[in-house]
Amino acid sequence: MVGLSVGEKNFLKGGIAQDLRTDGRKRLAYRLIYVEIGVIPQASGSARVKMGATDVIASVKAELGKPNPSHPDKGRVFIYVDCSSTAEPTFEGRGGDELSAELSTALQRCLLGGRSGAGAAIDLSSLSVVQGKVCWDLYIDGLVVSADGNILDALGAAIKAALSNTCIPRVQVCADPSSNEQPEVDVSDEEFVQFDTSGVPVIVTLTKVGRHCIVDATSEEESQMSSAVSISVNREGHVCGLTKRGGAGLDPADILDMVNKAQVVGSELINDLDSKIAAAEACEEEES
Repeated sequence: MVGLSVGEKNFLKGGIAQDLRTDGRKRLAYRLIYVEIGVIPQASGSARVKMGATDVIASVKAELGKPNPSHPDKGRVFIYVDCSSTAEPTFEGRGGDELSAELSTALQRCLLGGRSGAGAAIDLSSLSVVQGKVCWDLYIDGLVVSADGNILDALGAAIKAALSNTCIPRVQVCADPSSNEQPEVDVSDEEFVQFDTSGVPVIVTLTKVGRHCIVDATSEEESQMSSAVSISVNREGHVCGLTKRGGAGLDPADILDMVNKAQVVGSELINDLDSKIAAAEACEEEES
């Protein structure tokens, strides 16, 4: 928990009202983003993202599984987040567990759509191997290494970068897939398919401090918020998911304004993140 004096609170809120935050940014500006990929060699894909002093790691593990009977033509994705107790003293014990569950749920809402799979930002049908019998299960794990606000957006960016780094082994079906028996599959050790991340969105969290909304809030700014809305936006500007936290209610007109802002900022964020991912991939190729 960030403790601010009355003078510090007034200074912070006054700066936001004048569109000049304490670190020099405007209300709708992100901090510098750093991206590194392939940080966990044993994973199918991984990435590390830093937004200011917020530092997170995401890893993807692909395993063959059996699809859900209600969605036989789709694979499955599971998202888990762990908040390291070294990142923030409040993460120790129950506080960290509660935040981990909250972040995991928010990421699922923003990236995986509803329970039916409708609106999922990740193409689950691309993970199907044999309809109703074999599919790929993606286990996405997020780790919060250091926290200085806006953890959800950083995790969303790290997941997008980790998925772009994910290579899924090519699978050959050996038995007749139309038979009632479970088909045998041959998983290649040499041929891999790059996961398509063109439709994976970014998450833009708009935090309301006073009468104004800001993006990429620091811990100090989050301590003064009344509410926050996280919106996942894809490359086309479509809203893929939305989640809210904070006790204060929001007027529908305010939510629409937040969505409009998220679409504009999200487009800029995707372009910035894509260029950072491309640079990180080029750097990884040079090192290998």
